[in-house]
Amino acid sequence: MKQTEKTLVLLKPCTVKRNLIGEIISIFEKKGLRVVGLKMMQLTDEILSVHYSHLADKPFFQRIKDSMMATPVVAICLEGVSAVDVVRTITGPTNGRTNCVPGTIRGMYSNSYQENIVHASDSLENAAIELKRFFNDNEIFEFPRELFEVFYASDEF
Repeated sequence: MKQTEKTLVLLKPCTVKRNLIGEIISIFEKKGLRVVGLKMMQLTDEILSVHYSHLADKPFFQRIKDSMMATPVVAICLEGVSAVDVVRTITGPTNGRTNCVPGTIRGMYSNSYQENIVHASDSLENAAIELKRFFNDNEIFEFPRELFEVFYASDEF
C-alpha cells in the first residue's frame, strides 16, 4: 500500500490576474487530488529570497521576485498518492511557450517561462520544506478520505 503525499502549489499572480484560480484548482481536484490547505497571501521579498535562493545568482532573480509580489498568490496543499509527481505531470514543463505539452496546465494556459501559472514542488523533500514555508501546522487539515476509493484501488492508499 502506498502512502499519500502532500505537496505545495502556488497559483502565481498571472493566474490571479487572469481569474483562473477556480479553473486551475478544479484541474487538480478532477484528477483526484484533495485540497487540504488553501489560502491567499501576499508574498514578501524576504520569503521569496528564501524560496528562490537557488536562483539568487541569476540575472532574472529580482524580476521573478517582483513578478511574484505583483498580486497575492494562492497557496495550496494538495494530497494524494504520488502527489508530487502527479502535480508535476499535470503542471507540465516550466517553459509554457516552447516546451509546452498539450493538456498540461502550462500547455493550456501559459506562453511564458516565468508567467507560467503555477509553482509546484519538485520533490517530496522540497514539498515538506515549502509547505512549512507557506503554511502553519494548523492550516493543513486531516479529514476522512471518502472519495479515495473512486480514484484509487483499495491497495493504493
